[in-house]
Amino acid sequence: MQNNSKIKQYWLAGLIFSMLPSVNVIAGSLEHAIETQVKTDIAAQQSQQHVDGLSEETTQMLAEYRDVLAQTESLQAYNDQLDSLVASQQTELASIAQQLNNIETTQRDIVPLMVKMIEVMTQFVALDIPFLPEERQARVIELETLMSRADVSLAEKYRRILEAYQVETEYGRTIEAYQDELLINDSLRTVDFLRIGRVSLYYLTLDGLEAGMWDTASQQWQVLPSDYLQAIGQGLKVALKQLPPDLLVLPVHTVGGAQ
Repeated sequence: MQNNSKIKQYWLAGLIFSMLPSVNVIAGSLEHAIETQVKTDIAAQQSQQHVDGLSEETTQMLAEYRDVLAQTESLQAYNDQLDSLVASQQTELASIAQQLNNIETTQRDIVPLMVKMIEVMTQFVALDIPFLPEERQARVIELETLMSRADVSLAEKYRRILEAYQVETEYGRTIEAYQDELLINDSLRTVDFLRIGRVSLYYLTLDGLEAGMWDTASQQWQVLPSDYLQAIGQGLKVALKQLPPDLLVLPVHTVGGAQ
């Protein structure tokens, strides 16, 4: 019995020794598999990190692309606006050039007209009833002098001529009283003048004893009857706003004679 037990022990020991190489092989394979798995995990982790890096870089590049695209659109809109502005400025320059052309033509046409207007006013003042002769002649001389001045613009010259015409026009619808000297019987005397529009011009001596009116036909003063002294005196007061406007009975020269 003891021999059999020993035989079994020897057999088990031999079996175990015979299996030792297989166990070593399995352990080596398992270690290799684990090592391989670890390497695979590390590679996968590195790959994932690389992918994450690429994704972040791609996102950044996409953001930069969108930013560049927005700037490009903004610059394109700005360029379109500049093109429109340049086109508008070119149109404006063409318009200004045309206006300058027209101004040169207008100047050539208006200067002779202005000279003619001054000549007409000079003749008109000379032929009109002789009220405020020095003032009106001085205005005409001033206009003639103004036309020869290079430091005064054409527009200012034209404005002054129109202003003089407006003053002359205003005389036709107003009455006026003023004092001035008058040559009467070879004697220079200070008298009161009464102008009724451009229709009639009267004078009354300061003592109120003599009155007269301008005779356009004969181009000289005509002494009036004493019946008109009061009416002319009243007209002077109305012109000076010392009396309210009222009906005045005064002689008026017409084409056919005096009335």
